Amino acid sequence: KEIQLWASDRVRPYNPNFQRAAELIQADWAKVGVKAEIVNYEWTKYREEGKKKERPGAFQIGWTGDNGDPDNFFATLFACSAIGVSNYSSWCDKDFEDLIQKAKKTSDQAERTKLYEQAQVVFQKQAPAFLLAHSQVYAVVRKNVSGFMMDPLGIHRFDGTDKAE
Repeated sequence: KEIQLWASDRVRPYNPNFQRAAELIQADWAKVGVKAEIVNYEWTKYREEGKKKERPGAFQIGWTGDNGDPDNFFATLFACSAIGVSNYSSWCDKDFEDLIQKAKKTSDQAERTKLYEQAQVVFQKQAPAFLLAHSQVYAVVRKNVSGFMMDPLGIHRFDGTDKAE
């Protein structure tokens, strides 16, 4: 039996080449006896069809966090309420959901950390998705620019930046 492995023509910070990633996954799967047919879609159709629970095959998607909070990954990508929106795996696990909802509601950092660590254990055991990579973002500045620091949220901030003449 063959499984579909979806790819898209879009370049994203977390995956600069969906087709090449699909080829590498296909080759790795072949080594363990899994046959995969790579199917390509234009980005809009890829995302629309990818949200469907009945989607055939495996789907590549990623995320660039935009606020630095663990909830921005856990809830956005894997909460039960995000199915059909941004939970492309359509995975819904009660234990995981309870943990992330409790973590979201507490302001105690130690307690939040503990809850998110427990959620990670559930995620790892259930494996609703395989995480392939973490993107690195770079900013290029001229030699005469000093003090520029990249903001962890991707915002270009220039306070503390100086330009020598």
